[in-house]
Amino acid sequence: MAPSENQGTDPRLVIGYVRVGRSDTSDGHVGIDGQVAMLTTETERRGWHLVFVEEDAGVPAAHRGRPGLSRALAMLRAGDVGTLVVTKLDRLAGSVGDAAKLLSRSRSEGWSLVALDVGLDTTTSAGSLVADILIAAAPGKQGVATGSVRAVRTVRRTEGVQLGRPRTLPSAVTERIVAAHERGEGWTAIARGLNTDQVPTAHGGARWYPSTVKAVVLARQTQREL
Repeated sequence: MAPSENQGTDPRLVIGYVRVGRSDTSDGHVGIDGQVAMLTTETERRGWHLVFVEEDAGVPAAHRGRPGLSRALAMLRAGDVGTLVVTKLDRLAGSVGDAAKLLSRSRSEGWSLVALDVGLDTTTSAGSLVADILIAAAPGKQGVATGSVRAVRTVRRTEGVQLGRPRTLPSAVTERIVAAHERGEGWTAIARGLNTDQVPTAHGGARWYPSTVKAVVLARQTQREL
């Protein structure tokens, strides 16, 4: 297969994708804002640059007409970004077959795919192994959730690796931020306090911003809803 034109795109340049179906506003599903907050927090923790977040609202995963996803894939193919990140694999694909097609496309076009819930991260060797298993399982009929869980379990048995979404911040820092917000402090004031006390960010940085603080609070609220 001929190499893609964007093989050299930095995988730390990230585009996020979020989606909710028609019934996802109830039954404990995480909404658009919650998904964006989780992506923002995680990319900050990893030291990646979240260039943009595309969204599809009220659209099932199996629906072929998803303009937000189409725009994200166009940016990836063009080499404007190097990695596509989603909170859950079922936000992106409705079946193992759909996930396998996207994984195969990512390899042929030279970009990476990360799903935070199942340890699928093709920027790493362990995550690539999960991808290999999902692609191999594509002829089966299982849904994406079942297939991805089986893939992760297989990797754990054979490699002994720890997969899944890593911690974003020490719990004491998260609790400090949440408590300050609940006391009525603004995002800027909370960030200023953290900077004054020289509290490192999730990935060890020295500078907090109001948007980062807000993302931590939204992520905690989302976790409480799950």
